[in-house]
This record gives sequence, C-alpha cells and structure tokens, in this order.
Amino acid sequence: MNDCPECFEKLIRSCVSDVPLKTAIVHPVRSSDLEVVNEAVKEKIIEPVLVGPRARIEAASKESGFNISEWELVDAEHSHDAAHKAADMAAKGEVSAIMKGGLHTDEILHAVITNRALLTERRISHAYLMSIPTYHKPVVITDAGVNIAPDLDAKAEICQNAINFWRALFNHGHTPKVALLAAVETVNSKMQATIDAACLCKMAERGQITDAIIDGPLAFDNAISKDAADAKGIVSKVAGDPDIIMAPDLEAANIMAKQLTFLANAEAAGIILGARVPIILTSRADSIRTRIMSCALAVKVYHARSTGMFK
Repeated sequence: MNDCPECFEKLIRSCVSDVPLKTAIVHPVRSSDLEVVNEAVKEKIIEPVLVGPRARIEAASKESGFNISEWELVDAEHSHDAAHKAADMAAKGEVSAIMKGGLHTDEILHAVITNRALLTERRISHAYLMSIPTYHKPVVITDAGVNIAPDLDAKAEICQNAINFWRALFNHGHTPKVALLAAVETVNSKMQATIDAACLCKMAERGQITDAIIDGPLAFDNAISKDAADAKGIVSKVAGDPDIIMAPDLEAANIMAKQLTFLANAEAAGIILGARVPIILTSRADSIRTRIMSCALAVKVYHARSTGMFK
C-alpha cells in the first residue's frame, strides 16, 4: 500500500509551529510566488521576508489580492541583487532559510556559493522528496538540480547529503537504503557510472559514507522492482525497496523526476542541501500542497542541523 500522501500530510503537520522558520523569499514578483507564501504563513510553517524590487512585489500583491503589509519587505534592484541580499541575510543569521521566487535557480546558487559564510564542508546538492502513486513509500531522488556531471568524490558528497536529508525527515529506527543507478547492474569498464557505483559501495563499507545501506550499480528496473531483480538473479537488500535513488548525473535525475511527475502523477518537493541554511525550490507547475511540502522540508533540515544530527 502506498502511504506517500499520508506521509506528506504528516510531515507538513509536524512543521506547524508557533515560531515559524524565518525565510527570505527571493524575488517574489509573481502572484504564484505570493500564493505559496500566503499558504505557508497560514500553515504557520514560515515567517516570510520578501526580498526583491518593491514596485514589482507590490504589483504582484495587487494582482493576486494577497495582503503583504504585515510581511517584512527588503527592496532590491533586480533578481541578482535580491539573491545576494538574501544570502547575506542568511549568512548573518537574520533568516534561517532561503526560498526561490521568480528567478532562476542558478542565480540563487551563485549568491550562495560566493558567500563563504554560507558554505560548509559539504558539497551543495539537490534532492527531491517524491510521492509516487505506484511506489510503496516516499523516495528521495538526487541530484536533479545542481551537480551536472559529478565525479566520484562529488557523488560521495551527494549521496551523504541525501542520506542526511532522509534522516532529517524519517529518523524512525530503520537505516535508509540507497540505490545507485546505472544503465546496467554489472560493472562495465566502458561505463563510468557502473565503476563509480561500485566504488561508492566500497566507500560505504569503509565508513567514507555513513548511516545507510548502499547497493549499485543497479538499473532502474531492478532498483525499483524486487521481481525484476529476482529475474536477473540479483541478491540485494536494496533492490525493490530503496529509500533513496541516486542517478549518475543531473540529466538522468532530472528526466527521471519529471517523467515520474508528468507520467506517473508523482509529486516532487525540492530542496538544496549542503549550505548552512536550506534552500527551498518551488515551481509554478507544482500544486500548492507540493510547494508547502518544500517549505516543510526546509523546516526539518534546519532543525536537524541545529540539533547536531548532521553537519
């Protein structure tokens, strides 16, 4: 039975607080940006600080009918300026999260990675928490938004970020299972993804990646289906039951996530990990519930970091 929708609702409800997460909303110049902020405020998940061109934000407010008079507004000249001002606020501890508005993700990333106070020893990476109607539990898919063609060292960091992310959300007793995807499930010297997957498994054995059961290379069919794995004689604790699916590169992860969203009616709440504050990614194509879920993910990650669950 698929308990993903219920899981999403539980996670959202668990983030409702009398002290919502103070969040810089970067360049919220569209009515859709203000819509999700308004709903997150209603749910008591975030306390918004709008950062962007005042005139355009006020125009979006008038168009949408949302009253923003009680929300702090920091004027910025344009989207680049807004991104850097939001990053500066996060670096100074004035906000605890950053949320993408009407600008490109790479504008936010540039502002974050050029602000040394926001960097940690971890590589910045992207993760989706996905609710897939045909899969029996929520699953994390990484990295669909930041690292284009990661090498082995980068993949180890992306993997650890995803594990830490899963633990922040579901720290309830069992160890997460990570499937490392490739086109085939055997190591092939001509296919770098299979070599990297095998190396990552050995790194996990030696404690270089922690707190997870990792297996790969696995093709998508035998990663997600126990029957497919059994048909090929694959003996694996991960096959058919992964909590985390790690693609070999950004294009594979991005295509996979969008295929699941648009062909399998999956919901995908996105977040950027590895910085000192969580960075919330939303899309106008997302439902309100999914966008609220992205805010809830940031709350979970923030509290996990602040309580020392991971660095």
